[in-house]
Amino acid sequence: MFIFGRFLKRSTRDFRITSAIGTAFVLAVTLVVCALAQDTSSHSGTSGYHLVKTISVGGTEGWDYVTMNSDARRLYIGRDDHIDVVDVDAGMVVGKVAGLSHTHGMVLVPDLGRGFTSDGEANTSTIVDLKTLTKIGSVKTGKDPDSFVYDEVTKRVFIMNSAGSDVTAIDAAVGTFAGTVALDGQPEAGVADGKGKIFVNITDKDQIVEFDARSLQILHRWPLAPGEGPSGLAIDRKNRRLFSVCDNLMMVVMDADTGKVIATPAVGAGTDASLFDPDTGNAFASAGGSATLTVIHEDSPDQFRVVDNIPTQSGARTMTLDTKTHNILLVTARHGHGATHSLVLPNTFVVLVVGR
Repeated sequence: MFIFGRFLKRSTRDFRITSAIGTAFVLAVTLVVCALAQDTSSHSGTSGYHLVKTISVGGTEGWDYVTMNSDARRLYIGRDDHIDVVDVDAGMVVGKVAGLSHTHGMVLVPDLGRGFTSDGEANTSTIVDLKTLTKIGSVKTGKDPDSFVYDEVTKRVFIMNSAGSDVTAIDAAVGTFAGTVALDGQPEAGVADGKGKIFVNITDKDQIVEFDARSLQILHRWPLAPGEGPSGLAIDRKNRRLFSVCDNLMMVVMDADTGKVIATPAVGAGTDASLFDPDTGNAFASAGGSATLTVIHEDSPDQFRVVDNIPTQSGARTMTLDTKTHNILLVTARHGHGATHSLVLPNTFVVLVVGR
């Protein structure tokens, strides 16, 4: 979902966001005040994470998903009509994928040297050569393609079609349509388990759906209660745990084999993304409303605790993991006031690099 400067399309989820923030108004305001009252670069709580640096990107377009190629040191940011490509070490924009149509972002397939966008307005996925950043193909998707995931077992890309309530499967090697999975609900983020299974948050049904990446058959449909309005989803492949961030200020930790809810640690207001770093055992929830990054440690497969809330910046809802440095990369921008609140102010769009 595009945030602030992005278009709004999840009417059900948007209502839940408003309700959740209203219910937890005191908590949200407290977190924002705390974030504004301190220098985020000097924050070092029990986790040791803090703002390491800020990379200026610029532009007045909206934004959505960010994806990281840690080996190539490239960050890809969905910016409506293009993808910004940032060298995270040099701290600068090094390229663009231009001429897209309301793109949300790009899923990376480094072993094939390709990326696959989700172009919401055109209902297509544009295939991009990662070396030259040129378009090399296009695949028709369902209605309003949004989030995405790559399954290395089947070599398939899966595009979640928000308005279509289904998933488009693409053969990544040949760049062709491979099938559709009907979800009977509005999909949000998806993850692959490394064993040929895909899990998807269904935001209007408060569920997680599991389907087979090869047969495209639905295997399970599990309730996320007490979680409501799920968005971001991450996975601990080794311990088979799913991390779903929800609008009602919690991360639902679920057993990926049984669907049992294990824990519901608290997160900030306005979460949109979830990550898990297997090397540190930390799960993360980025909250643009409270301007925080919640760090949750996996003490054991059945025990999870919040160890820190890192101040970030208002609107920093989407993020990705740099697997080489273990830094968390978030994006956001400043906005106008009143009638211009939805507009991104020039020269304020940035990448926030949080690390230890």
